[in-house]
Amino acid sequence: MILGILTEGLIYGIMALAVFITFRVLDFADMTTDGSFPLGAAVMAVLLTAGVNPFISMFAAFLAGAAAGSVTAIIHAKLKVPGLLAGILTMTMLHSVILRVMSSRANLSLLRVQTLFKEITDFAARYNLETYGVLIFLILFAAVIIVVLTLFFHTDFGITLGALGSNQQLIISQGMNPEIIKLTGICLANGLVGVSGALSCMYQGFADVHSGTGTVVAGLATVMIGEFLIRSNRISVQLIRVILGSIVYRGIMYAGRQYGYLINLTANDLKLITGVLIIICLIVSQYGHRLLSKKRNSSNAEN
Repeated sequence: MILGILTEGLIYGIMALAVFITFRVLDFADMTTDGSFPLGAAVMAVLLTAGVNPFISMFAAFLAGAAAGSVTAIIHAKLKVPGLLAGILTMTMLHSVILRVMSSRANLSLLRVQTLFKEITDFAARYNLETYGVLIFLILFAAVIIVVLTLFFHTDFGITLGALGSNQQLIISQGMNPEIIKLTGICLANGLVGVSGALSCMYQGFADVHSGTGTVVAGLATVMIGEFLIRSNRISVQLIRVILGSIVYRGIMYAGRQYGYLINLTANDLKLITGVLIIICLIVSQYGHRLLSKKRNSSNAEN
């Protein structure tokens, strides 16, 4: 149970990092996530079936996700389409693209294909760690991504990317093109979603065209849960709390599946649970901000 929660939490936590970049850093409502997730899974499955190296296949999944993000960014920037609608358009078109990638099949099994996770399990079995091999790899993999993203957001371009979501006019006044910066951020985010889809594909043993349904909502819930757990302005802590939020979210979903029958909940109610979680996090967050503002105002009045 714990092993599955941690494993899924890390896999979908990478997707949640992408949602954090678009929703929190760029302040861009990107629905492309629901399409780039199964696209990454489809690319991974097709390449693995063809005998391509798993790491090359994963990089291809990243590029596929980034390409999907670039379509959204171009539609938004060049055609002046609102970001939400641009993402929905791309997500809709990606459904047909994914079917093309998988040769008109709705799903593709990896049952007889040697995946990276199977190789890791076989390697870990030599040291009697076959149960934890995949989890250890995912911990290291997520740690590397967090370190790379932290270093990126401390570069001049990363700082500019962070400032874009808060004050676009500031970026324009500095002589920079906000469209290019936003394009880079959306591509990076959807590339991470593609990687998450690729990891999910290997973990579940198949790629499915419908596997991305509700992904962006789950990612948003994850980000908000992480913000509820830890409050910080440091980018490294913000990235870590997204992963922690993903693990907690998967734990809540697992509890809902296993013990929901006690209050007459079924698997059909999991989307309802996700929505309620987001609403609760929003209420708590707003209440916390109001309480903090009152404390600051009272302390300023005393001074």
